[in-house]
Amino acid sequence: MQSPSFLEYQRQLRHRQGHDNAQTLFGLEPIPCDNQIRTLLDPIAPHYFNPVFFEVFAHLEQQRLLDPFRVLDQQLLVALDGTQYFSSQALHCPNCLTRQLANGHTLYYHAAITPVIVCPGRAQVIALAPEYIMPQDGHAKQDCEQAAGKRWVQHHAATLVSHHVTLLGDDLYSKEPFCALALQQGFNFILVCKPDSHPKFYKRLAFWQAQGAIAQREQRCRHGRLTEVTLYRFINDVLLQDGKQARSVNWVEMTVLNAKTGAQLYDNTFITNHRLSAENVAQVAHAGRGRWKIENENNNVLKTKGYHLEHNFGHGKQYLAATMLSLNLLAFLFHTVLGWSDESYALLRQVLVRRQTFFEDMRALTHYMVFESWQHLMDFMIQGLKLESRLAPKLGAKLNTS
Repeated sequence: MQSPSFLEYQRQLRHRQGHDNAQTLFGLEPIPCDNQIRTLLDPIAPHYFNPVFFEVFAHLEQQRLLDPFRVLDQQLLVALDGTQYFSSQALHCPNCLTRQLANGHTLYYHAAITPVIVCPGRAQVIALAPEYIMPQDGHAKQDCEQAAGKRWVQHHAATLVSHHVTLLGDDLYSKEPFCALALQQGFNFILVCKPDSHPKFYKRLAFWQAQGAIAQREQRCRHGRLTEVTLYRFINDVLLQDGKQARSVNWVEMTVLNAKTGAQLYDNTFITNHRLSAENVAQVAHAGRGRWKIENENNNVLKTKGYHLEHNFGHGKQYLAATMLSLNLLAFLFHTVLGWSDESYALLRQVLVRRQTFFEDMRALTHYMVFESWQHLMDFMIQGLKLESRLAPKLGAKLNTS
C-alpha cells in the first residue's frame, strides 16, 4: 500500500463502519499495534523469507514470463550490487556495520546486496533474495560486499544455475576469487574491470595491443536525430592475475561516440567467461552495460518511488531492520509481477502511469471506503476511470453487471 499510516486509518474505519480493509484485504483480526509487529518480527532472521522470492521466480519461469529477459543464447542476467538501507550515530544493534567518521564519531549502518534479473531494453527488473552484509559467526573481520556476494553465489547456485544465469557486477567483483567461485558453482559472468584496480592485467592488454592481437568492431545506430558510433575492442584468453592458478578471462571495451561531434557518450570495460567474437561482442557488451539497471530500476526506485528503502521502519535488537527490508523487496517484486499477470492491475498501472499516483489513489480510497477484496478495489478504480472497454470482453461484462 506504500502507506505510513494504513492501520490507523483502518481503526477509524472500524470505529465508524464496524469493519475495515485490514480485515477484508489482509485478514487482520484484530489490528495489531506497530510495537507489537516489531516485537514479533525482531527475532526472525530475514533468510526465512528467501523461499518466497524463489517461489515467485519458479512461477515466472513456468509461465514463460522470463523468456523476454533471456539474451546471449538464453541466458538470464542477474546483477549484484550493494546498497545501504539504515544509518545512525546513536541507534545500533549487534548486526550493525560500523564506520569511523572524520569527526571521531562512529556511524552505525546496515547494508545488503539486492540482486535483480535485468535485461537491456526492458525497464522492469525482477527482485531475487537479498544477501545481508552483517557480522558473521566466527569472523573477526567486518563483513563486506565482496564476502556477501560470495555467500549469495554459494547459497543460491543450486536453485539458479539450471536456468542459465550470467552474473553482472561492478569492478568490486572482477577479482580472481569471485570469478573462480562463480564458475565453480555453474554461473557465467560479465563484470566491470577498471584499469586502476587491475594494473597487471592492463599491462598484458597493452602487450597484446602492441602485437595487434586485440580485435575491433564498429557499429552505427541512429536514435532520432542523433547517430551513435559504438566501438568494440576485444580479446580472449588473457590471464587475470599472476601465479600458477591464474585464470584466463575474455575482455571487451565498449565506447559510444556522437557520430557528428566525436563526443564520448559512454565508455566501459568488462571481463567475461563468454567467448567473444565479432558476431557476439555487441551482445556481451550490452549485457554488461545492463548492470546499471540494478541502480536505476531497483535501488533508486526503492529509495525515491514510495518504498522508502532508507527509512527506519524499526531497527530492533536483532534482525528487525533486515526483515523489514526483505518485506519491502517482496512488495516491490509482487508489484512488478502483478503488472504482468493481473489484467486489472496492469490496466490501472498503464493508465495511472506514475507509480505514486497509483498508490496515492489506493490509499485515499481505502482511507474512506471498505472493499470486500482486492478485486473489488481494482474493479472500483476501473469503473471510476471508465476503463471497462479496455479490458477483455468477459471481464468487462462482469464489471458492467456488478
